[in-house]
Amino acid sequence: MRIALVGTENSHADEIVRHLNVDQISEQARVVALAGADDERNRKLAAAGGITRIVPTSQELLGDVDALIVTNRDGALHREHAVPFLEAGVPVWVDKPLAASTADAQAILDAARRGGAPVTSYSAVRWVADADELANAQVDDLQAVTITGPADPDSEYSGIFFYGIHAADLAQRLAPGEPGPVQVERVGSTVVVRYRCDGVLVTLQLVKPTDDGRVPFHAELVGRTALVSRDVRLDSEYVVPGLQVFLRMLETRERPLDDASMLAPITVLEQV
Repeated sequence: MRIALVGTENSHADEIVRHLNVDQISEQARVVALAGADDERNRKLAAAGGITRIVPTSQELLGDVDALIVTNRDGALHREHAVPFLEAGVPVWVDKPLAASTADAQAILDAARRGGAPVTSYSAVRWVADADELANAQVDDLQAVTITGPADPDSEYSGIFFYGIHAADLAQRLAPGEPGPVQVERVGSTVVVRYRCDGVLVTLQLVKPTDDGRVPFHAELVGRTALVSRDVRLDSEYVVPGLQVFLRMLETRERPLDDASMLAPITVLEQV
């Protein structure tokens, strides 16, 4: 499978190239082209992955690749890259967030339907081992889910969407369903978001990081008779589980998430 990558300013691009082209976690898939400026950043990335083609725009690769990965930091750019490929029937993975508005997210999903192409989008945090353990925890009659993580409402990459998608997407995995109206308040450097999802009270605590500090991810599930609370850790291979989900989609052409699951965290963050 010949994969194109656009949005190479994101550190996830380095990880994807490393895992597919250097570590070769799959025998069937390689990144063969990068879309973006022919600058030092992309030349280094290409050299590291043995990639020989760098083009200015992703659309120049239509017809020459079997799949596209969109990794731009700014979700507002994702629609313009994803839609032409999906309409042409080419599978696309939009690496968090799906978009920076519900309208753009819906346009991407509509393009996939028109082109008959599988599309997926999620945070890497959704698939890490600690998230799996939380999703499989035996919590009787789930009442509340609280996710804490980093986000900067003033980010140049569509504000709260850039990092807030991690917490919002993990919350959607742990408390699936259609989110209700969102309530928001700011407490110091934290944006606190509350809404109900199929009767479960969901709280996102989105903490603005300092210049020299990291905000850990943490999740708490409260049931009628049990409580589970744990950090959600990201190791050096944290991109791999989500990359493997994408590779399975390429193999089976079956989407790992339905439209509603991909739209939910976008509609929440748009209200925030």
